[in-house]
Amino acid sequence: MKSNTISYQSSKIFYRSIGKGKPVILIHGFAEDGDIWKNQIAFLKDHFYLIIPDLPGSGKSEIIKDMSIEGMADVIKAILSCELLKSPPNLSRSNRDGLEEFSLVGHSMGGYISLALAEKYPDQLSSLALVHSSAFADSEEKKANRLKSIEFIKKNGAYEFLRAVIIDLFSETWSSNNNKQVEQQVEKSRSFTNEAVIQYYQALISRPDRTLILKTASYPVIFIIGEHDKAVPFDQSMQQCYLPQIAHIHILRHSAHMGMLEEAEKVNHALLQLK
Repeated sequence: MKSNTISYQSSKIFYRSIGKGKPVILIHGFAEDGDIWKNQIAFLKDHFYLIIPDLPGSGKSEIIKDMSIEGMADVIKAILSCELLKSPPNLSRSNRDGLEEFSLVGHSMGGYISLALAEKYPDQLSSLALVHSSAFADSEEKKANRLKSIEFIKKNGAYEFLRAVIIDLFSETWSSNNNKQVEQQVEKSRSFTNEAVIQYYQALISRPDRTLILKTASYPVIFIIGEHDKAVPFDQSMQQCYLPQIAHIHILRHSAHMGMLEEAEKVNHALLQLK
């Protein structure tokens, strides 16, 4: 796997690339970095040209001036433009001539960013996968809870907040059988600054409803849904599945919000539909 960096708004943005063929961008969610896709990378690298960024403020990437959902979507487009200029030799000739068509895979907040990118560049998108994510805006109740969380972070720090949040993202059964992996994910959250986590929550609060993107999509949309998901409830996920003209629906019966780890093999095979 190749490590890459670009400069964006005077900040360093890190991403990885591996594989060959059609470009697929894997966008991680809140309180994660690109490593969250490790199971998918190992499987999909033989099928696609994978681009795996660390979002601004996550992993090895620095915070940028515009940390809105739309601002982070622009970072992804900048990475794509960089890849286009490089003309990777392992891409097909048609891709090298434009790299105009790509697929997006977004987990949770990464799905919100994917939808913002789809809104700006609908003609360049060949497929979209929402992994435990939603096109709906936050409810007023959820916005209020996020504001309370911001106050908690200011008083107690990001790590104390993220520790509780991350543990709750997994199903109880999977957590009890994979306690070491859960703790590893919790420990990785120590790298997040208060500023980054607060700005992510402000971005989540202000994001608009983007169900129109799903209704007007001319490309296939893949939905990967956890039956025990508390962050994006099952009922809400199912409500959006009927919006696109072409939808592929995958329900993970033993997962909460982290199907990439909880039921990795099912997620891997679901993402083969990006072809």
